[in-house]
Amino acid sequence: MKNAFFALALALVAAPLGAHPHIFVETALRFEVNDRSEVTGVTVTWTYDDFFTLLIFEDMGLDPDGDGELTQAELDQLLGFDLVEWPEGFEGDLYVYSNGEKIEMPLPRPIGIAVENGFITATHFREIPAVPTDGIEILQYDPTYYVAYDVSQGVTLTDPDCTANVTDPNEDEALAAVEEEAGSLEDVFDEMLIGVHFSDTITISCAQPSN
Repeated sequence: MKNAFFALALALVAAPLGAHPHIFVETALRFEVNDRSEVTGVTVTWTYDDFFTLLIFEDMGLDPDGDGELTQAELDQLLGFDLVEWPEGFEGDLYVYSNGEKIEMPLPRPIGIAVENGFITATHFREIPAVPTDGIEILQYDPTYYVAYDVSQGVTLTDPDCTANVTDPNEDEALAAVEEEAGSLEDVFDEMLIGVHFSDTITISCAQPSN
């Protein structure tokens, strides 16, 4: 039986030894920063690759004429497609830490959907319990590395006195970590949680108020 979320579900299961990305997502992040220099939420925009877009269209019965353009009714059907039926323990591939302590966040809500040039772009908002910008660290990755995220569409902040700093992963260190983890596996089909090694790291700095 066809499942409208079959393709997405593939991205949320454990990947075996030798895993490499199968879905590629370009990301934009916009963080809400209050007047106390605390992060209180994030708007997440995911632009999916063209092949994954086609899989979703087929599974959901969208774009039957194949012109790459959806009607408003089809867009309404597509809205939030990637936020439903999250497996237990799935955290949305977005991790926020405050001085090393992971911050638990509520589930997101969909706020936008578009299809342009054959790519689905989906936007959702997640509240973040007020976290000081000082000491915050944000990572976006799929633990199994089935999905590869790239913060290529930028990181912005609502407070103009704050700046986001994006640090790319060190490829040599990432590959060394993967090799080390692979060597410790007892079974070739054991789960490898290697995505964190390929994640961009985002920090935020805000100007001190003038006296």
